[in-house]
Amino acid sequence: MQKCDVLVIGGGPAGSTVSSLLAERGWSVTQVEKDSHPKFHIGESLLPMNLPILEKLGVLEQVHEIGILKYGVEFNCTSREKPTTYYFENALNKNHPYAYEVQRDKFDKILFENAKQKGVVNLENTRVTSVEFQDDESCFVHAKNENGEKLEWHARFLIDASGRGTVLGNQFKTKQRSKAHSSAAVFGHFSGVERRAGKDEGNISVYWFEHGWFWFIPFKDGTMSVGAVCWPYYLNSRKVDVEQFLMDTIKLCPAAQHRMEKSKLISPVTATGNFSYKLKKMYGKGYLIVGDAFAFVDPVFSSGVLLGMNGAMRAADVVDGLLKNPANAKKLLKEHDRIIRYGLKTFSWFIYRITQPAMRNMFMGPRNWFRIEEGALSLLAGDLFSDTKIKFPLFMFKVVYYFAYLMNWRINREAYSRRLNSIHRGESPVAETSSEHEKNSEIKIKIN
Repeated sequence: MQKCDVLVIGGGPAGSTVSSLLAERGWSVTQVEKDSHPKFHIGESLLPMNLPILEKLGVLEQVHEIGILKYGVEFNCTSREKPTTYYFENALNKNHPYAYEVQRDKFDKILFENAKQKGVVNLENTRVTSVEFQDDESCFVHAKNENGEKLEWHARFLIDASGRGTVLGNQFKTKQRSKAHSSAAVFGHFSGVERRAGKDEGNISVYWFEHGWFWFIPFKDGTMSVGAVCWPYYLNSRKVDVEQFLMDTIKLCPAAQHRMEKSKLISPVTATGNFSYKLKKMYGKGYLIVGDAFAFVDPVFSSGVLLGMNGAMRAADVVDGLLKNPANAKKLLKEHDRIIRYGLKTFSWFIYRITQPAMRNMFMGPRNWFRIEEGALSLLAGDLFSDTKIKFPLFMFKVVYYFAYLMNWRINREAYSRRLNSIHRGESPVAETSSEHEKNSEIKIKIN
């Protein structure tokens, strides 16, 4: 039996962030990761508001070494010949004009090693099998390492940052797939993809097409992450191998296909499903769930890493406060829950409507009435949790959106109905999980 103040499940950005910050404050922290670093992961596009967190962790220079500067976001639509590019320097807050695109195996390892250097006892290839919560709000955590040896800890507090593996969500059976938005993805890494020139070289490109949208994320070494986020019914229509399916899907978008003419696949192609989900509860007596272990939404705005790291940074303040004064636990956890849900709700409103004609038209033809373009840029930068006055511009963005929706209500209503029908049509063929897939956190699409 080993003891610690805090045990953190998960070695991704959220887990390593909260582990590092709590260790800096003098708490004994154990971090348990089921795999080993470096490991492949999608979610390679950071947002400008990631940078203050990286600076606080002391790893900004290391991330600069592995990343390519990302000054904005490019949107492409088949109804428009030219793309529309948003630059972060034009957001409401002008102090964060860029972010980075990073290969996640390198990025996650930097954060994991940083936690170790801060005094965290971090173990790899160690899978948590169960958690027993006690009356005094401490817990016993049971795990197995790669040799099958059983390990056990007695922790004063537990943080679940296990990502899509959702350890506590699975144990409590509280994971709920979104009924309003469901998507699946197929993706790989390529060399030889056409890159944008000059300042735009590191920008993420988004392409809308009939069955969803594409991402193009450039890396510093000249390679690129290319993926298609689709309605599940489309991915389940596959009748060829997954590699050919991705290439066939790219052909459905001529602008994307043009950039891929000289490309070469350099990684396995992977398909994943169940992108959008949320747990019923974020916290309870003796535990707090952060990042993707609590919720994940469609990655069109690259919000996943920011929401995870921002939530982890705030979780460090909460856990530090409740360990020092347990009487404040309920108040601290409740306020944390409110802030995190606000961020998720704000991003989700835009994400759930991103395929609507009215929304596409607004992003492709920006107007700064009531500072709504600056507000949209602040959202794209992830600036939801600072003192930036973003609420009124986003409110006016919604007013203009609903007006645009009503002006062409038949087209927008048809698009909305198609999206819901796509979700319902895709539910039955999509395997929620198999025990082995759940263990590996990536929930695969079952394709006949």
